[in-house]
Amino acid sequence: MPGVDYPRRLRVNKAELSARIQRAPQEGGLAKNGDVQRSVGAGGDCAGGRVLILTADAGLGHRSAAEAVAKALRIQCPSDWQIDIANPLDDHRVPALLREGQSGYDELVRRAPELYRLGYEVSDSAAGAAVIDSALTVMLFRVLLDALKTYRPDIIVCTHPLYQAPLKAIADTDGKRARLITVVTDLATVHGVWFNKAADVLAVPTEAVSKLAVAHGFPAERVRVTGLPVDPSLADAPRDVRALRADLGWDPDLPTFLVVGSRRLTRLPEMLRAVNHSGLGLQLILMAGDDQALRASYDETEWHLPVRKYGFVDRMPTFMHAANGIISKAGGLIVSESLACGLPMILVRALPGQEVGNAEYVVEGGAGDVAHDALALLETLYHWLADDGALLTTRAANACRLGRPRAALEVADLVLGLL
Repeated sequence: MPGVDYPRRLRVNKAELSARIQRAPQEGGLAKNGDVQRSVGAGGDCAGGRVLILTADAGLGHRSAAEAVAKALRIQCPSDWQIDIANPLDDHRVPALLREGQSGYDELVRRAPELYRLGYEVSDSAAGAAVIDSALTVMLFRVLLDALKTYRPDIIVCTHPLYQAPLKAIADTDGKRARLITVVTDLATVHGVWFNKAADVLAVPTEAVSKLAVAHGFPAERVRVTGLPVDPSLADAPRDVRALRADLGWDPDLPTFLVVGSRRLTRLPEMLRAVNHSGLGLQLILMAGDDQALRASYDETEWHLPVRKYGFVDRMPTFMHAANGIISKAGGLIVSESLACGLPMILVRALPGQEVGNAEYVVEGGAGDVAHDALALLETLYHWLADDGALLTTRAANACRLGRPRAALEVADLVLGLL
């Protein structure tokens, strides 16, 4: 950042980085030690373009956005293109602070939300971003250099912000660079580290984030409002929702609400207990993911309304198209997927920082409501279903207006435009 001096211990030495490039082996460690998905053998012969999508597994949103972009590219691009997804943070050479921080992300948020909030706010400044960028360059330079030598991409798509500064350092010292598209995965409140000018194109989910990027000094002509990439199949709405519910084994006639659990939603069983005894004419589709404690709670409950219980779901677009509404936290991915389906939301938890912005975006757009306790959840459901579901219909219409089901395809178009 202009006018900001890096701390001495974190200052990047370009001469040293150039020497590292010359010493780097032709076969990097990422292909052996990182988390990689290949469409063609990495670095192999490829007559078409090469696209490397860099992501991370701190939460589900970054990975899901990467997979959505990859799926869209396979739809849009010629068959001879090579499209790879890699998570450099899984490489054994990455410091444990970053590597293990992915799996500890949910635990930190759940046990110390105020500490998370403090870290987010302190780092979200010009000085904080400068320190972060310099530290990331030191910690990730060699791993990313090896990735570039292995995959030899023409274009890099980043769905996580931590890779931009090291990629710029490599380009500055090597003199070679792939074109870079950064895909922002938060809808409103966005950390400044996303707005690194290393990106040739910044794909943002909303007009609000576009304005925020420009306010942080990112060139306006390189910002594109695409929406947050979601599975392209979310754009394919079914013609007969009742038949779809019947195929899933659900009651085809009852108002249907998905309940998407998370390890962060520790009060969710308590909140659902009130709904269970409410006498409301609806059915709940309970998704616990990998949270065994939550699934056990669902199994132990004596339910007084129709429910269906699931762990991980690989047919999320189908489930969303079959539902009337969704109860979940305010993560960028689940919010974007819901809006893409025109599915109104009841948000029961918003993480300090980016998720608060996501919740505000939904509420201000009239596509949902926030319910922080059991009484508020119950009141919201009553209001939505009253008068033959008049408010539910309004919320759904607003969700359709805000949704961007073709966002991943728009990012794919940006990739094609850079070649």
